[in-house]
Amino acid sequence: MTKELLLLPLAYLLGSIPSGLLLAKAFGGVDIRNTGSGNIGATNVYRTMGRKMGIATLIADCLKGLIPVLLAKHLGFPDLWIAAVGAAAFIGHVYTVFLGFKGGKGVATALGVFLGTSPLAVLLAVGVFAFVLWQWRYVSLASICAAIAMPLLVALMDGNTLMIAMTALIASLVVQKHRENIVRLKLGTENRFKA
Repeated sequence: MTKELLLLPLAYLLGSIPSGLLLAKAFGGVDIRNTGSGNIGATNVYRTMGRKMGIATLIADCLKGLIPVLLAKHLGFPDLWIAAVGAAAFIGHVYTVFLGFKGGKGVATALGVFLGTSPLAVLLAVGVFAFVLWQWRYVSLASICAAIAMPLLVALMDGNTLMIAMTALIASLVVQKHRENIVRLKLGTENRFKA
């Protein structure tokens, strides 16, 4: 139980590291919160700082979710604690203690958590993301659709109640964090993705 109780806050703190903000400041001297959409995630970094910084942010944010989950599995944690550690890392990103509990939208960190818990479901969800992005060119819409698909895919492919619950919690928060994007999508003012 001691290891579980130690890893839970560590997962939150790792998730809380604002990768996009740190990378943009370190390599461009830019406070990403004051440019583009103001979001600290990979999409805004990509649009503001370019492809390389966007990809670096995506990878860093993904690893924040993946590493704690893999560590929990390596240590032999039961499913309840693996799910809790994954949720803690994700919540750290969207409500980071380092930025007054204001963080990113959590898509990349969720991807990392899901890669550690349900990799096959992730593969199919990435297919959903890619199709929606290709068809409509909205990263936000693609992210929302992939998030909604994940709990359904985990339920179909895994059936583990704890993982379904954790995935549903994360997916609901991803959608909730995109509420402003949803409004812009309805109004037709959302920015389309440009490769």
